[in-house]
Amino acid sequence: MSRFCPALFIAAPSSNQGKTTVTCAIARKLSNEGKKVRIFKTGPDYLDPQILQQASRHPVIQLDLWMCGLEYCEQALYDAAQDADLILIEGAMGLFDGQPSSADLAKQFNIPIAVIMDVKGAAQTVGAILLGLKTYRDDIDITHFIANNCGSNRHKELIEEAMPKDIKFWFNLARDENIALPERHLGLVQAEEVTEQLEQQFNYTAEKIITDEDLLNSIKPIEFKNPNIKIEAFKPLLKNKTIAIAKDVAFNFIYEANVQTLKDLGAEVVFFSPLNDKHLPNCDSIWLPGGYPELHAKKISENTTLIQDIQKHFKNHKKIFAECGGFMTCLETLTDLEGHTYNMLNLIQGQATMRGKRGCQGMQFLTVPFTDENGNVTELEIKGHAHHRSRADNTPEPVSFARRQRHPAPGEAIFKVDGLVASYLHVFFRSNMEMVGELFK
Repeated sequence: MSRFCPALFIAAPSSNQGKTTVTCAIARKLSNEGKKVRIFKTGPDYLDPQILQQASRHPVIQLDLWMCGLEYCEQALYDAAQDADLILIEGAMGLFDGQPSSADLAKQFNIPIAVIMDVKGAAQTVGAILLGLKTYRDDIDITHFIANNCGSNRHKELIEEAMPKDIKFWFNLARDENIALPERHLGLVQAEEVTEQLEQQFNYTAEKIITDEDLLNSIKPIEFKNPNIKIEAFKPLLKNKTIAIAKDVAFNFIYEANVQTLKDLGAEVVFFSPLNDKHLPNCDSIWLPGGYPELHAKKISENTTLIQDIQKHFKNHKKIFAECGGFMTCLETLTDLEGHTYNMLNLIQGQATMRGKRGCQGMQFLTVPFTDENGNVTELEIKGHAHHRSRADNTPEPVSFARRQRHPAPGEAIFKVDGLVASYLHVFFRSNMEMVGELFK
């Protein structure tokens, strides 16, 4: 019960080395040659996977040993290995950053690592850094190197001469200011906002890859085993329930795995746009995911018929789950980056305000008490993460606070008002399907 497929882990000494740009270039170059490249993204990331998916022309799934769990990661990789010509996993931050780190994930599945570095302003020192990365741990295997922002052939030669002999100089990406991906305050711009620009950029960057051989020649097949995850026991939890999911350019931080989990639990899923749809679809529950409501607050506030439908849903004691941007939308008002204030759904007392600096970040457990029909209280937890640049003021008393993965300080405030559960946390549904049932049934 296993499959073999060439695989490589794309990592770096730190953030901002060009991991996503280069991974997109590799995927598009091979895709243009008729190869099927399946990409995975390490950690709780929404924006990079959108870009990577467009570049590879195949779905991109997040992998995280803590948030998703070992079995889920194992199943996702095994499924991809069925028909892929190459599996790429893009790391997060630096190779050894975080617990678990990119190195931990690479080690868990015995996947060799390609290190990418922005080499502008460095030459032989690159070799010293590579040597340090390679010898820091003896349970991982750094096999390839990619030079990003390489100035010339001579620059490439100086780097290659100083590299450890057992690391292959895979290719270099010549210095070119036209290959940087578009960004904004939470990271990369959403792919659907710049689709045509990205298409041109992917093809342009793919042609900039300078190599003397076929990219696949030096990548060895890796064995991926089938964990045979069984979820049948949870299926009845959302049977005969219809869940309406907000989805458009304002609400687009959605793990496809979360949507699939709702379906696996028996729910019917429908989508609606808070920007464009005048009415809420017929549904039992609503999911308001994160995104960029601050960029579209005026249009959201003007969609009064949809606002009234959601308010009616709430007053009828039906379930709503709101994450980050969805939580901000549930408050009375939202003040955007330019200081303009707009009315929101007014389901929870409070005001959301954008700010220049980051808010609370990191992995956390969303902890919520639920009361059954007999008055018994059960506290359930589900794994997730926080990443936002706004604050919520004058809110009611939280029902609880999130529990941080590795720190005793309280995490994000969690609000529970009637059938509504809301917080800044983005959660991974598969990490506790019993709780997902409670959130939506």
